[in-house]
Amino acid sequence: MSIFFAQQHRAAPSPGHRNIWQRPRLSSARLHHALLAAILLAANAIAAAQAPLTLAEAQRRAVERSRQLAAQDFAVTAAREMALAAGQLPDPVATVGVNNLPINGDDAFSLTRDFMTMTSVGVMQEFTRGEKREARAERFEREAQKSLAMRTAGIAAIHRDTALAWLDWYYAEATAKVVTEQSSQARLEIEAAESVYRAGRGSLADILAARSALVLLDDRASEVGRKLRAAKIALARWVGNVDGATLAGKPVLDAIRLDPRTLEDDLARHPQIAVLTSQEEVAAADVRVAQANKKADWSLALMYSQRGSAYSNMISINVSVPLQWDQQNRQDREVAAKLAMLDQARAEREDMLRAQAAEVRAIMVEWENDRERLARYEREVLPLATERTQVMLAAYRGAKASIVDVLGARRGEVDIRMMALQLEMETARLWAQLNFLFPDVDKPIKTGAMFTKDSR
Repeated sequence: MSIFFAQQHRAAPSPGHRNIWQRPRLSSARLHHALLAAILLAANAIAAAQAPLTLAEAQRRAVERSRQLAAQDFAVTAAREMALAAGQLPDPVATVGVNNLPINGDDAFSLTRDFMTMTSVGVMQEFTRGEKREARAERFEREAQKSLAMRTAGIAAIHRDTALAWLDWYYAEATAKVVTEQSSQARLEIEAAESVYRAGRGSLADILAARSALVLLDDRASEVGRKLRAAKIALARWVGNVDGATLAGKPVLDAIRLDPRTLEDDLARHPQIAVLTSQEEVAAADVRVAQANKKADWSLALMYSQRGSAYSNMISINVSVPLQWDQQNRQDREVAAKLAMLDQARAEREDMLRAQAAEVRAIMVEWENDRERLARYEREVLPLATERTQVMLAAYRGAKASIVDVLGARRGEVDIRMMALQLEMETARLWAQLNFLFPDVDKPIKTGAMFTKDSR
């Protein structure tokens, strides 16, 4: 009865009476929505964590967590702070002293008895020439620009090294898959050899040969596994923890951002060349500072001296100017040294530009050649190796070939597939070195096909 009464009471509340039974429903609805939102957020977080790691995402993470770039930011800040400080006048110098103090006789160590004794307080200010302060400030500003250029070079290096580590992981996994597939085939061949042996048409040597082939594949799988673990460690150095991560598909390796027709102009703004250009500008700023030092600065000193009450107090005003009486062997030598350092920086930049252009052209030639070889492997070599294995397997089933022939064909196919993967990895690494010479990813991409001698 009590339960029935409670249900009736909830179903028909009196008019104007507060319905306390609807409050749990509202709280339950809100709790349901909150739990649903939390579940969705957790699901999104898990999905984001489990999303395949693309090359672009790996590079973005590497740039975000780089301490090298943070160090360059600090260097830029330090140089610009020094530029502001170098543009100011030197600090004034305060002086306090006692002049002409007697040390013997009746007036010994008295500050007031002798008319020459006085206590003095003064201030001295050096007035550095404006052009000299501007030259010094400009010199540190050039240092800031050099640090910015080094930061840009650091971003390009991070992109390149992260891409190389990502590609090493990708191709180590691809190699591991090939070895796993071949190991599965080798186990089937062992079973086939044992079946044929039990039927009296094979020999024990065939079984041992098949098992030996499997052992060799297992050994190769162990080596590939080591390379895969090393590749993961290398990538974790740039992007952080990679436990449980998977890689997305490989990027298009037939496109780079370099055009041989404008290579010298493009390399002139290469980050490493930009660093040397900035170093040349720093050297030029040092020359201007040395030239400004040929004009001496002057200092003004004001001093107030107090004597005994019976004597008058005094003030002194002094102006001092350095006497550059040997500019030929001092200031001129300094200017000559800075000019030589400027020539050194210019020569180093030009030599680096020539070396960089030659190296990049050599890499481009190697990349093009590897692409041609890779196309030949995919078009001719791999299909022929696969077909030979199939022919040997059919002959073995028809008792026209031995298991040794089948294993030899299979081993040859595995070796060729491994060689093709190795060639593709080398091509990809060359692509990364060419494609990430510059950190600018917005530059229009040129396809590699337009650079080949045979346009077909």
